[in-house]
Amino acid sequence: MNDVMTVARETETALEADAVAQVRTVSERFGQVRAAIEQVIVGQRDVIDQTLVTLLAAGHGLLVGVPGLAKTRLVETLGIVLGLDWKRIQFTPDLMPADIVGSEVLEEGETGRRAFRFIHGPVFAQLLMADEINRASPRTQSALLQAMQERYVTVAGERYNLPTPFHVFATQNPLEHEGTYPLPEAQLDRFLLQIDVDYPDEDAERRMLIATTFGDEEPAHPICTPADLMEAQHFVRRLPVGEKVVDAVLRLVRAARPDQSGDAELRKLISWGPGPRASQAFMLAIRARALIDGRFAPSTDDVESLAHPVLRHRMALNFAARSEGATISSVIDRLCRTYL
Repeated sequence: MNDVMTVARETETALEADAVAQVRTVSERFGQVRAAIEQVIVGQRDVIDQTLVTLLAAGHGLLVGVPGLAKTRLVETLGIVLGLDWKRIQFTPDLMPADIVGSEVLEEGETGRRAFRFIHGPVFAQLLMADEINRASPRTQSALLQAMQERYVTVAGERYNLPTPFHVFATQNPLEHEGTYPLPEAQLDRFLLQIDVDYPDEDAERRMLIATTFGDEEPAHPICTPADLMEAQHFVRRLPVGEKVVDAVLRLVRAARPDQSGDAELRKLISWGPGPRASQAFMLAIRARALIDGRFAPSTDDVESLAHPVLRHRMALNFAARSEGATISSVIDRLCRTYL
């Protein structure tokens, strides 16, 4: 009996040591990825970290920012550094679903026999950038968002699986609304995080000016492979999450719903709140953030740090709250102060 217990303890210790080594390996690898991206994208550490969290959590991201903040460059650099096949679609009002998923063409063979052949659209990429997604019609938006959710497309009754891994980063301009079709709430919920891209600070902008206008820019180089990314994604789902952290996630998400919040003042502000997908996004994102930082398990600090990107596109304020000057950001800050 003692021998069995000794073997069990040794096995458990070996498994723990292996897990610690894996955390260290993944953390070091993605630390190198972060450093390589920062060589190209200057002064956007939080944005870079949130995009890496999105990828490690096997999700999709919505990048929101005014033009000229290197959103396209960021996605291109991610594709190069991670060794992913990446493509870009510029969304316009006349873009059709077939322009995204592909279409069938009728071809005639050497024998004179005619047959349909499927031509793959740009959605068949490991990393896809949907630039200004809100400029396309709802029908076209739905074609992409369905692919994001199902990870396959259906054309003429035939199913075509998308590559693995498959990630979409869509962009939106928060200022210009003329000629746009805002994404419905149910479609916004498909994005793991909404990543707000703000202006860099003065020091970062100074470094960017020098790096991009003197001589040739240093190109990005591959750091890891798609297989490395998928291995890390698998490991993220195995990271333990303490009961205290799970409770913090549940408290925060449920308090953001007007019919479940224990704060009477918050109930007066919120029109509708996040669904269970927000809790799932939290659980994956906080694990990914911990892994990037080299920690074996997430903490409530991770929940607070990711509250804005997880919740801001999954809730809305009512008219009374907006008329009083309340914002989604201020409400999320209040939720964090009250429930974390």
